[in-house]
Amino acid sequence: MRLRTLLWKELWLRKSRMMSGLLAITLGIAVIVGIQSVTAVSERAVKIKLDNLGANILVLPQAASVDDYYTADIDAPTFPEDYVERVATSMLPGVDNLSPKLTRRVKVGDVPVILTGILPANELASKPIWQSAGLAGAELAAACGPSPEVNKGRSFVDEKLQRKAIDSLAPGELLVGSVVGQRLNLKDGSKVVIQGREFTTARVLPETGTIDDDRIYAHLHVVQDLLGTGSQVSAIEIMGCCSAISDGLLGKLRNILPDTRITTIGQIVNTQIETNRLMAKVSLILLVIIFLVGAISIANYMWANVEERRREIGTLLTLGATRGSVYRLFLAKATILGLLGGIGGYLLGTFSALVLGPQLAGLAVEPVPVYLAWSLLFAVAIALLGSWYPTYRATRLDPASILQEF
Repeated sequence: MRLRTLLWKELWLRKSRMMSGLLAITLGIAVIVGIQSVTAVSERAVKIKLDNLGANILVLPQAASVDDYYTADIDAPTFPEDYVERVATSMLPGVDNLSPKLTRRVKVGDVPVILTGILPANELASKPIWQSAGLAGAELAAACGPSPEVNKGRSFVDEKLQRKAIDSLAPGELLVGSVVGQRLNLKDGSKVVIQGREFTTARVLPETGTIDDDRIYAHLHVVQDLLGTGSQVSAIEIMGCCSAISDGLLGKLRNILPDTRITTIGQIVNTQIETNRLMAKVSLILLVIIFLVGAISIANYMWANVEERRREIGTLLTLGATRGSVYRLFLAKATILGLLGGIGGYLLGTFSALVLGPQLAGLAVEPVPVYLAWSLLFAVAIALLGSWYPTYRATRLDPASILQEF
């Protein structure tokens, strides 16, 4: 009798046993696929939300003080505006946006204010200070975010893909922080004279509770001309992906701009990196636990199968079957169960994630085809691992002692 025929009869005549083993593998793989599907979406959502906290890298002149990250650009020394182009053309991965600024303290009448020159097309409308003011413009392409198609139908949105450049600020217009607006009694459309030049208040921005409330924003090139600095800036704000920062983005930026001082908002970046690492570790722990539980379940099933078939194995060995053929019989059975369990587990796990993901985690989960290949690999590995020792015992049975049990 051929091994294939013997294997088929074994599976067919012991359908209840086969179904119990198949169910153990299927449920184990289903749990793995379900958890991984939800975890993958959750990790991505966390990364995106952390990346959306805003600019987290600041490029300053070497002599600048960084005692306070948020005010480090005020009255700081300057460096060439060409540095923006140098970083942009370097094509560094993880750099989503470059925002050069020139900031100086000036007086409007007798009132001291902070004048900040910006390039409108590089400012991010997703900042609360811009978004709530209704400023909008052209789409901004994200360097390290997923494409818009990837996010369709998801319960979270990469806001970087929704950020719009502010191109509504004309050379003679200003954006005024809320505190400055109150102190100068400015409203939308009000006229302001700065350094002898008249400007129109395009928008009084809502209160943010930050230093930005004390700033007046104008076009960078207008401010450079007004202050007589030439093509100089005092800082470049960079939005960098947290994963890129952890992979050494700051070092790469320092290589491109060696005569500058590059720093980050430590709390934000550390939170980003540590949260992402924690998510990865939790996923790995769950995967290992489920793998071991599945292997133990299969080992228990195969052990019971071997004990139940002691007489049959003894008969086969007595009739001349080799230990290798017994090995192949049990391991082939385990492989078939693994393949069937992998397919069933992927389908069940994916369906569970699609149904339970939105309800329990608030995340819209989509099928991940690559998990099918991993499901088959893990299922077969679990089945073979769980079957190895029971099969080893089966091949070491003494035919003579087994036949005495008849």
